[in-house]
Amino acid sequence: MSHFIEVGEKTNVFVEDIGRGKPVVFLHGWPVNHKMFEHQMSVLPEKGFRFIGIDLRGYGNSDKPSHGYDYDTMADDVRKVIDQLKLEDAVLAGFSMGGAIAVRYMARHEGKGISKLALLGAAAPVFTERDDFAHGIPKDNVNGLIDGAYADRANMLVDFGSLFFGKDPSEAYNRWFHGLAMEAGPHATILSARTLRDADLRDDLSSIHVPTAILHGRNDEVCPFELAEILEHGIEKSTLIPFEESGHSLFHDEREKFNDELVRFISE
Repeated sequence: MSHFIEVGEKTNVFVEDIGRGKPVVFLHGWPVNHKMFEHQMSVLPEKGFRFIGIDLRGYGNSDKPSHGYDYDTMADDVRKVIDQLKLEDAVLAGFSMGGAIAVRYMARHEGKGISKLALLGAAAPVFTERDDFAHGIPKDNVNGLIDGAYADRANMLVDFGSLFFGKDPSEAYNRWFHGLAMEAGPHATILSARTLRDADLRDDLSSIHVPTAILHGRNDEVCPFELAEILEHGIEKSTLIPFEESGHSLFHDEREKFNDELVRFISE
């Protein structure tokens, strides 16, 4: 079943809703959409869980308004989906930028409807280096992505893909994944990158009180592994699960382990 849910200001977000059982809400990373979770979309319903994949505003099949690409607004959009679908006792699973939005959701909306949190290669608590935060990636790296999006977004995404995957995908998979990124609005890609660059979620971590699984690749060149260690230190009831052979794309690089760990966490 698919839904278009109005989140305000004549903006609708697309939601893929498959299966029955305990709901698992997936928030995708920059700059793709819910289809990145196709291996979970196929496996979780067979395991008795309900897969719910949200295309964030600006991405995939969702509307692409000119504004609203800050974490507060996108977390509010997630709240509208959770309320509209009347979700309770759900797992919120966020990858990369989606992980940052999940952290903001837990703090801003006091975890409404969520009983567990899964942070997957999360771009949190801070994505870029700053004077009081020596981790993350240099801000100039993100500025380069933004400049590339203005000049030649398709080629920028090819370059970004070279950092994204820890294990080379097949040519067909790589083309498909690149296509997901090209479905995003160019302005959404740019404005979300600015949010990734500038947001600071450190104060949000103490607001998370549900069991939290932190899945992160040891060789992640997009969101360095140190970010996962900081998340584990800052979130009570959290467990860090390293993926020794993965880069940022742990869902691809160690697909079976990723699904096994996710199912185990959901089932606990």
